Amino acid sequence: MLKTEELNLVTEWDKTFPKSESINHKKVTFVNRYGITLAADMYIPKNAEGKLPAIAVCGPFGAVKEQCSGLYAQTMAERGYLTIAFDPSFTGESGGQPRYMASPDINTEDFMAAVDFLTVQENVDAEKIGIIGICGWGGMALNTAVLDTRIKATIVSTMYDMTRVNANGYFDSENSEELRYEKKKAMNALRTEEYIKGEYTRAGGCLPLPVPEDSPFFVKDYSEYYKGRCYHARSLNSNEGWNSLGCQSFMNQPILKYSNEIRSAVLIMHGDKAHSYYFGKEAYEAMVKDSKYTENKELLTISGAVHTDLYDNLDVIPFDKMEGFMKENGVG
Repeated sequence: MLKTEELNLVTEWDKTFPKSESINHKKVTFVNRYGITLAADMYIPKNAEGKLPAIAVCGPFGAVKEQCSGLYAQTMAERGYLTIAFDPSFTGESGGQPRYMASPDINTEDFMAAVDFLTVQENVDAEKIGIIGICGWGGMALNTAVLDTRIKATIVSTMYDMTRVNANGYFDSENSEELRYEKKKAMNALRTEEYIKGEYTRAGGCLPLPVPEDSPFFVKDYSEYYKGRCYHARSLNSNEGWNSLGCQSFMNQPILKYSNEIRSAVLIMHGDKAHSYYFGKEAYEAMVKDSKYTENKELLTISGAVHTDLYDNLDVIPFDKMEGFMKENGVG
């Protein structure tokens, strides 16, 4: 058994959403196969008996478990699931050095380690485990579903494909060999500079409020969430952002290559007014193309919803649908 690092975990309730009176909450830790200790919030329905279906939740990319992944986890716990919302490696309360790095490999392993943890809990039915990935962790969840046959159902919410956006830019506006080369050239110059100095810089989080009026809507949308209503001191997006080179490896890692081989159930849900809608729509199309396993795959387009509506808008997030999908596919 891998040794768990002792983490400095906050004990008081410091979420960006109110605590439910119908659940019990506690902090837990587990270790991934890279030896990094991950911190998670566990939510358990009060008065629950026997072995419960379980769900691991993560995302968005640059958020912490005290923000919308915790909201999703608590809400699904209210519906009878044992859930965990975890901080990825190098972020939040989780371990890993240097800080504020991302890795398509390590972050996929984070999700698989969460499944490891759930399978050995005495009050969890190991045959009824699902995962939920939000925003950039939607892509990670799909990648995990390709690899982990223990997962019975995956829900992907308002997803980003982080490999695509890092390689091609937003809306594929930088999708050329020349532009990728210039981007890599600048990143590697920064690598040399930071190595000489012996310290890493941060890329910067969301723009401070008020956001300039001529900014794109989705930039304002992010800032209003991360800098405004759901600010959190440990959130990268709420503060100084990722390590400046934290996502460099994503440029060369198409994580969704084998998504059409996923045999378990997948629900991709996205708002049609979200700037990111093309990620979810095209990920679904790639997942079902030339696939033998399309009957349990679904794209849910939510009319009128923008990207962050699926972060914290309880009038928009389709929890009834999510619960039904999990139960229909063996998690419930």
